[in-house]
Amino acid sequence: MAATAVSPAVPLALVTGAAHRIGRAIAFELARQGFAIGLHYFHGEEAARQTAAELTAAELNPAGTPVYPLPADLTDPLQVEDLFARVAQLPHPLRVLVNSAAVMQRGDLRSLPVEQWDAVFNLNLRAPWLCARAAARLMADAGGVIINIVDSGAQKAWTGYPAYVISKSALESLTRLLARSLAPGVRVNAVAPGLILPSADLPIEQWQRLVDRLPLKASGQPEDVARAVVFFIQNPYITGQVLAVDGGYQLV
Repeated sequence: MAATAVSPAVPLALVTGAAHRIGRAIAFELARQGFAIGLHYFHGEEAARQTAAELTAAELNPAGTPVYPLPADLTDPLQVEDLFARVAQLPHPLRVLVNSAAVMQRGDLRSLPVEQWDAVFNLNLRAPWLCARAAARLMADAGGVIINIVDSGAQKAWTGYPAYVISKSALESLTRLLARSLAPGVRVNAVAPGLILPSADLPIEQWQRLVDRLPLKASGQPEDVARAVVFFIQNPYITGQVLAVDGGYQLV
């Protein structure tokens, strides 16, 4: 997965959780936009290799902008620091960070193990905070954009996913706090996907019932979220905002 050397002027976009699902679609879209890609992954090395190979295919990437696979356990603060130390050594200035890596686990507040609560918050909330402040140091005076992937259901009472919902709701607050703290050099926004991809443990019948309730009567695609990320990157007068990409889910 060695990258082809290109001009240092090519900016870098680091996408966490980029080997799978929505993170993967975001990485593809940012490659189309001309960014070199920092492809973060933890588990799933083979999926990361496959994603990197597809990203560097000539038909998608005629300019030859490179892809850098970057493994790290984002629940470990030391590995987060090491990740950004590696990013700092790349021949491209970091200009975009997308915090997409997350975990969504079922649970019940009455019986949820403390260890599961901590695992969800360490990845869904603490990691974006640590990544954001490390990225801001690298972006420095040249500026940049940080985009957090939250959830359109973060304000709803999903009793089956309590730690996930609370962590994503808190990530919305963190987005606004970071936007104020890192301004004016770094803009921070969030994209809130709705019914894009079902979780692995959700029965298809239940998923379809949820989709049928939407005003637009259809689930979304990961590419819809990726286009919203590009929207934030390309609009320099927006910070501290959350954009729902949810087919009207918040209206239900």
